[in-house]
Amino acid sequence: MDLRTASKGTVLVSGASIAGPAVAFWLHRFGFAVTVVEKSAGPRGGGYPIDVRGTAVEVARRMGILPRLREAHIESRRLTFLNADGSQAAVVHPQAVAGGVEGRDVEVPRGDLTDALYGAVRDEVEFVFDDSVEVLTEHEHGVDVTFRSGVRRGFDLVLGADGLHSHTRKLVFGPERQFHRHLGYRFAVFAMPNTYGLSHEVLIWNTPGRAAALYAVRDSEELHAFLNFADPEPPHEVLRDPEAQRDLVAAAFAHDGWEIPAMVAAMRDADEPFFDTVSQIRMPRWSSGRVALVGDAAHAPSFLTGQGSSLALVGAYMLARSLAVHRDHTAAFAAYERDIRGFVELNQAQVGDGDAALFPTTAEALERRNDRLRGLTALPPATGRPAHTALTLPGDSAALAF
Repeated sequence: MDLRTASKGTVLVSGASIAGPAVAFWLHRFGFAVTVVEKSAGPRGGGYPIDVRGTAVEVARRMGILPRLREAHIESRRLTFLNADGSQAAVVHPQAVAGGVEGRDVEVPRGDLTDALYGAVRDEVEFVFDDSVEVLTEHEHGVDVTFRSGVRRGFDLVLGADGLHSHTRKLVFGPERQFHRHLGYRFAVFAMPNTYGLSHEVLIWNTPGRAAALYAVRDSEELHAFLNFADPEPPHEVLRDPEAQRDLVAAAFAHDGWEIPAMVAAMRDADEPFFDTVSQIRMPRWSSGRVALVGDAAHAPSFLTGQGSSLALVGAYMLARSLAVHRDHTAAFAAYERDIRGFVELNQAQVGDGDAALFPTTAEALERRNDRLRGLTALPPATGRPAHTALTLPGDSAALAF
């Protein structure tokens, strides 16, 4: 691909998870030449189940990937909450808690969504794997980029789609801590054998300040396991040390029963457990000069909202469309923020600081939560949360005709 032939300019996208391929798809559709750089050696597969809800479903439809996502839809049938001793506290339909709408919204393994996104755009844009952005130097006519590999290239614009711990954001806006809003929890996600005979269901175990979950996707021989515990002020340096993370999680659950000892052991043996804090990114602006952020890099809502992937898909469409409609990138970035910020903030507001509805930190709050759960129906809800559909997508005909 000769990037110099692009009619609307050249764009570098940093990150090839969800927001990156999605924004690349729309930029290419709207006439830009796009390069996507990803630090991993290839597209990332696997991962825990994620939701595509509300407005994001329409984005997936317009991309042509919705039929594939519907085929991959998990259809969890039961969500069982357990007390500390393993006894049953409540049984509800998963969507009654998640806020999704049966038959409209979809829940898929993360790898299925990333595969669908990559497949929709891999033949249309340039992908550079096993590399990353090292230095950004902006000038009047573009951005000079030095990659970790030592390669240097120039682009008209750079978009950071590199997640909660975005390196692009750090290069342009400064250290993460000034934008990082810790929600009071730390978690680990990993795979373990399905020795429990679980199928199409989720078990969530709770004691004040700690929670565990076993997620059976269909009739798989493998479970997605999750350990979550309250940690008001986590040391950021531990995030860079997997062994320290394992020790921290193990210590938090050292005296718990049920299946917790087996889960901790599985976490220690897991090849690629994922550790992080439960956090949001809150920024006063998402662009600076010729660089803009999209998805979790700009506005991570945390997994407690279940809206990270959906916001990434919607944000990718809105950013690409703004760049197509407005000749000037400054005006485009301003329109992008103006049009989507309210939608983002409404979804971020679905959780409060240290007040995750599923993970109470006191015995009283846990009992109140269980009372609420017992009042829910085991049938799927007829409507979703208003925040999920609070934004109506504009058409793309104007951008296509530009």
